Amino acid sequence: MRSLLQFTLDLFDATPLPAVPTTGAVIGPGPVAPMADKKQVLGRAGGSSGPVNTIVVEGPPAEPLHRLLAPATFGHPRANREVALAGTRVAYEFRRGKRRTIGFSVGPDGLAVRAPNWVPLVEVDAALREKSAWILRKLGEARERQGRLASARIEWRDGAAIPFLGESVRLVLDPRHGFGAVGAQLAGVAGEPGRTLQVGLPHSAEAPQIRDAVQAWLMRQAHGCFVERLAHFAPQLGVRWKKLSLSNAGTRWGSASADGSIRLNWRLIHFRLPVIDYVVAHELSHLRVMNHSPQFWDTVESVMPDYAELRGELKRQPVPDW
Repeated sequence: MRSLLQFTLDLFDATPLPAVPTTGAVIGPGPVAPMADKKQVLGRAGGSSGPVNTIVVEGPPAEPLHRLLAPATFGHPRANREVALAGTRVAYEFRRGKRRTIGFSVGPDGLAVRAPNWVPLVEVDAALREKSAWILRKLGEARERQGRLASARIEWRDGAAIPFLGESVRLVLDPRHGFGAVGAQLAGVAGEPGRTLQVGLPHSAEAPQIRDAVQAWLMRQAHGCFVERLAHFAPQLGVRWKKLSLSNAGTRWGSASADGSIRLNWRLIHFRLPVIDYVVAHELSHLRVMNHSPQFWDTVESVMPDYAELRGELKRQPVPDW
C-alpha cells in the first residue's frame, strides 16, 4: 500500500475521454497502411494493347477540392490528420504507440488521438465519429476558455487592472515609496470602487519587472489568506493539516496528501473568497475521504452547502495569463 495518497482538483475540466476498445480483426503485429479511397488500375507499361487487369478498391467518394483546401474548424498546431465530425472539420494530432486501445484527449491545443500500432485507420475514424458529440463539445469549451483567457490577459503597465479577491484593483506605480520589504501596498476600502495597488517602482519600469513585483505581493497575500481559511475549516471537518505549500501548477488548483500536506495554487487569490473557501474545504475533505466518492462530496457539502455553484464559478471564470 502506498504510504502517501494524493488527490488533485483540476484547473481545467479537460480530462481525457475513456479509451475506446478497438473492434474488428487484428491484422498482424505491425502498422497497417490506410486503404486507398480510389480506384487503382494496374496494366501493361508502354501503352500496349491487350487485356488489362483492374483492381477496384471501394471507398467513400473523394472530398471536393474546396473542402480539402479550406481550413479546418478546429485545428491542432501539430495536426497530421483530419476528420469530418457531424459536418465539422477537425484537424488533430495522431500518434501510434504500444497501447491496447484508441484514446482521445482535448486540451488547449485541440484534439489529440493515440492508437495501437496494429489498428487500421478506418477503425480510428469510426471511433472518432462514434464519440463526435463529446469531441465537438470539448473542443467548443476549450475554444471558449481560450477566448476568456485572452480577454483576461494583463498588460503590465501603470493603470492596468488586476483581479484580487474578486475585485478589480488598479495598478499604480509610485516611485516615491518603497513600501518597506513588501514593495507594494493596497489602498482603498474593500468592496468599494477605486481600490489601487501602489507599487514602489519608477514609471520607466519594464513589464517583466512590474509583473514580478505584483506576483510577489499576490503570493504573500495568497499564503496569508490560505492559512486563515485552512485554520477556519479544519476544526469544522475534524482534520489537521501540517504543511501548506503554494503551487504554480497550470492544470490543478490544489492537492492534499495523507500526511496532512496541502498544496494550493496561488492564483486562487484572483477569485472571490467563497470560491477560495470551496477549494480549501475540498482539499481538507480529502484528509477524511481520500477519493471522490459520494461520501467525499457529502463531507464537502457539510461545510460548503453551495459547493456546486462555487465549483462552477471556478471553472467558468477566466484566470489572468501570466
